[in-house]
Amino acid sequence: MLLFTPGPTPVPEFVRVAMSEPTIHHRTPEFEEIFATTRMLLKEVIQMPEVLLLASSGSGAMEACVTSLCQKKLLSINSGKFGERFGKIAKAFGIPNIEIKNEWDTPASVESVLEVLKQNPEIDAFCIQACESAGGLRHSYEEIAKAVKNHNPKIMVIVDSITAMGVEKLDVSCVDALIGGSQKAFMLPPGLSIIGLSQCAIEKIEERNVGFYFNLKTELKNQVKNTTAWTAPTTIIIGLCAFLQKAKEIGWDKIYQQTKARALACNEAMQSIGLKIYPTKPALSITCVYDEESDTLRKVLKNKFNVNIAGGQDNLKGKIFRINHMGLIDISEISWVVNAIELSLQELGRCEFKGTANQVFLKHYFKLIK
Repeated sequence: MLLFTPGPTPVPEFVRVAMSEPTIHHRTPEFEEIFATTRMLLKEVIQMPEVLLLASSGSGAMEACVTSLCQKKLLSINSGKFGERFGKIAKAFGIPNIEIKNEWDTPASVESVLEVLKQNPEIDAFCIQACESAGGLRHSYEEIAKAVKNHNPKIMVIVDSITAMGVEKLDVSCVDALIGGSQKAFMLPPGLSIIGLSQCAIEKIEERNVGFYFNLKTELKNQVKNTTAWTAPTTIIIGLCAFLQKAKEIGWDKIYQQTKARALACNEAMQSIGLKIYPTKPALSITCVYDEESDTLRKVLKNKFNVNIAGGQDNLKGKIFRINHMGLIDISEISWVVNAIELSLQELGRCEFKGTANQVFLKHYFKLIK
């Protein structure tokens, strides 16, 4: 079965091998050396002064960033399931929150954010997704973050890049907290979250002492010494270290180029067989297609062609399907997926299979990969 859901992504054999070694204790020089190497490699990828690793899914990192970096009022963007989560976190902790809500295919605008900031000078933190994976949407977070900092440089900018970190080179010049997760482009099991921190965020965290398990001050104090406040997910961190070493060997620029080529070529391929790309600004991590028969199509893909892709949630349940592009994906596998979708449409009596999608995909992919 080919797993092409936008998380968890497949775990490559070289990562599985690394994680299959006998478990080591997290309070040992051996693990501290692995942890130090992992942190160093992550800093090279995200280009931020500090990075923290938490034993949690990405939602744990979202919670930690909100509670640690917001004292007065939060402004959050809700263009999908995960943007909605920032507001739910604020509500759970009694933090006042203003939410800019858009349709799931619609990115946030600089103008709407600045309008709210001007009317609410007490806002001290802003949350947005780089990629809202619920609908495959890419926000122009870089442009918005810059506008927020120009308006008030003291506002903490928190960016959920869980489905963008490792997919493309991210501009962090105006970002204070950049959130990532193990089960996306880093091709690991779920259970590890990542937070890149700016110097301003580090200073704010050191001034505060919020929470217990998700206390970033406690984690920062420990992780700069290459250990963790609580029990570390040692096996996943060992796998992450192996993945980052392999990615450095391949070259991140090459990985970013290949990911972009897969995404753009797949979008073209889907449109070539009459399918509609859902978001008005698609992310590079996912091809998201609007289709009223998406659940039926996904069943055919899984049962007949051994391809597992994701559907939609909430108001998009049964109306979209999502194809993953995160991680190290062999051209033969994505080519099979594209072909299988056209074959599935033929099974449903919606088109005659001519191999059009795969032809278009390969043409655009190799044009972009030059």
